[in-house]
Amino acid sequence: VRVDALSRIFGVIFHIAAFLCCLYAFHVKRPLEHVATLVYAGAAIGATFAGDLLTLFVFWELTALSSVFLILARGLDEPERRERVFRVSMRYLVIQVGSGVLLLAGTLLYYQGTRSLHFGRMNLEESPGALFIFLAFGIKAAFPLLHNWVQDAYPEASVSGTVVLASFTTKLAIYALARGFAGTDVLIPIGACMTAFPIFFAVLENDLRRVLAYSLNNQLGYMVVGIGVGTELAINGAAAHAFAHILYKGLLLMSMGAVLYRTGTIKASELGGLHKSMPLTTAFCIIGALSISAFPGLSGFVTKSMIVSAVGEAHLLVIFGVLLFASAGVCDHSGIKIPFFTFFAHDQGWKVQEAPKHMLLAMGLAAALCIGIGVFPSALYALLPFPEAAAQYHAYETTHVLTMLQLLFFAGLAFITLVRLGVYPPELPAINLDTDYFYRRPLKRFVVESYALASWVRERTWGMALGLRGRALASLRRNHEPPRGRLGEPWTAGATTLFAALMLFTLLLLTSSAGCGGGEDAEANDARLLLDRVGAIEGVPEQAFEARMERVEVLRRLPLRGESLIAVREACAEMHGALLEADVQNALIHSIGAPDEDTPAEELARLERAFTAAEAAAARVVVHRDACVDGTATLRARYAPDRRGSE
Repeated sequence: VRVDALSRIFGVIFHIAAFLCCLYAFHVKRPLEHVATLVYAGAAIGATFAGDLLTLFVFWELTALSSVFLILARGLDEPERRERVFRVSMRYLVIQVGSGVLLLAGTLLYYQGTRSLHFGRMNLEESPGALFIFLAFGIKAAFPLLHNWVQDAYPEASVSGTVVLASFTTKLAIYALARGFAGTDVLIPIGACMTAFPIFFAVLENDLRRVLAYSLNNQLGYMVVGIGVGTELAINGAAAHAFAHILYKGLLLMSMGAVLYRTGTIKASELGGLHKSMPLTTAFCIIGALSISAFPGLSGFVTKSMIVSAVGEAHLLVIFGVLLFASAGVCDHSGIKIPFFTFFAHDQGWKVQEAPKHMLLAMGLAAALCIGIGVFPSALYALLPFPEAAAQYHAYETTHVLTMLQLLFFAGLAFITLVRLGVYPPELPAINLDTDYFYRRPLKRFVVESYALASWVRERTWGMALGLRGRALASLRRNHEPPRGRLGEPWTAGATTLFAALMLFTLLLLTSSAGCGGGEDAEANDARLLLDRVGAIEGVPEQAFEARMERVEVLRRLPLRGESLIAVREACAEMHGALLEADVQNALIHSIGAPDEDTPAEELARLERAFTAAEAAAARVVVHRDACVDGTATLRARYAPDRRGSE
């Protein structure tokens, strides 16, 4: 477990998000969804405070397994979508579990190379395992070409499930990247690409929750860029933006969920004019839209500007320009498009009730936090990983405010102009293909063809195995056919018993004759074995206490026949055991050293006990020495006259 400023800020926002999600989902009657939400949030919090890679992996996989039920829940509510939801959830689960497999493989490789499971700063060139871990984090962070699971799964989740999903998985990946790969240069172009490319897909998309899924990629890109820059201001900006993003993106998704809950649709082409029926939801949605657009006075402004400023201070002019373009784009497709086409454009005549009270309360709390952070950013800045650097940053400098207001003004002007001229992409039901089109179909075909090939190989192999078995059995029958004649006939029970008795009697006679002439040989073998064990003890150096102890125990357990041999064994075992005890105590006395007036009382007591034990051991040596030495000498003279033993 590790608790520091970085893990603390993510732990705080994950707790806030869990509370808001549970409040928003108060209408859900199915326990499965509530349990999945709490397990999912708890796993994300556990991963945030994980101190080693193995603990991180456990919670990483738990987030994957628990979150899939939030997608499956919609299939239970809407039977007509059950098959589609099931397919989406399985694709989501495969990708998330695949991320966990990469994390586990990377952890094992990283441990093999570094002999450490510590979850801290890693270098991609340090170990191949670091690259696997980086890819695992990249999948959950929705890197370009690895991002499609977000747009595939999040819009298909339940009304409250999408809010929960958007709060934890990707932010956990941002935390992991900040913990393990802060300052990794390759993250800068990756993050810049993430901020820019979703804009074009979001503008064309008709499903408004999918639009927000694309804007999720856009906002994650800012955080990834900040982590890649790696300065104190940039890391502060990434952590702060993750905190604010959970609030304003959750607010937008809650408002869209309320619309879906009341109307049954979330298509922009089917909505409009809802501001009359759902005025509070409209107001909360506008607050979320302004916040994601980084409007001054709201949370998005005081966090996003930190990242943009850090990029400017690093003199990354191209990346700086990309981030400004992305800011204008997100204002267009999330700041304006979402509230405009949902609540104002082309009135469809919807007459619905306002969102339930618990939904309004959850949205109201999120909106209040967005405003509070925007007006009083110092409270958030105090939680950041580098509070000293945060205290020196001033979000409401004139240049910051004017730059953002100009950007938002021209973005809004462009939207209005394009809509008036009829150039803006119309909101029409359509299937918009993303980059996953180029691998989902070929991959599906590959899996189907591979399964067919594997089935054919299995059937052929099984058929060949059955054929070989049949031929082998036929060969056995031919070569081992029962003999014919008198002896080939079955025996009676009496004949079988008589034959067995004769065989046992013959065996008894042979054993008795062998035993009569072999007693002396057995005793000689035991004597030689005893001498070998005694010699093995004597051949060990005095200071090898453990080796001597093991060989003394072997001597004690040595099985012997004959009372004289047993007596010699016991005497030698006692003598060598006492010698070992004496040597151990003498070594302890030597380590303590000669006492003086400054020697502690505990050391004096230990020294006295050691002297007493050494004297007792020496007395035991005297008692058993004659029996051991004389006994082994007699055995050597009788059974091993050519051996020389030590006295």
